[in-house]
Amino acid sequence: MIEVFFQDIDVIDTIDSSFYNNWLERVSFIENKEMGDISLIFTSDEYLLKVNQDYLDHDYYTDIITFDYTEEGIISGDLFISIDRIIDNAKINSVTFVNELNRVIVHGVLHLCGYKDKSESEELLMREKENQMLSLLN
Repeated sequence: MIEVFFQDIDVIDTIDSSFYNNWLERVSFIENKEMGDISLIFTSDEYLLKVNQDYLDHDYYTDIITFDYTEEGIISGDLFISIDRIIDNAKINSVTFVNELNRVIVHGVLHLCGYKDKSESEELLMREKENQMLSLLN
């Protein structure tokens, strides 16, 4: 089940948890996983920077931090997402806010499914999987 939270930002009324629940159920099915509890926590850059510093010992801005609680094929976790980064990255990549938001959310869910993105080959596979899962929305 998807739950949506807002930390250090105003509530965004257009974020529909049932839409994400339905889509991410399909993603988990394709990946032969069962969807457990996933929290989408939308934040500011500054809030997510503090999370990055406190929990990962990283001192830089990022668009998403995924805390993975997956066990025995049931994907669960907390996805902290910077709305500020989504807005900026959408402009940089010449895509809509919604497109960038969906890409970042599915990126986090793919991490919960076991995909990594540290090496060049892992990053390439992650991009392919993101595109595959985004195509489900068309």
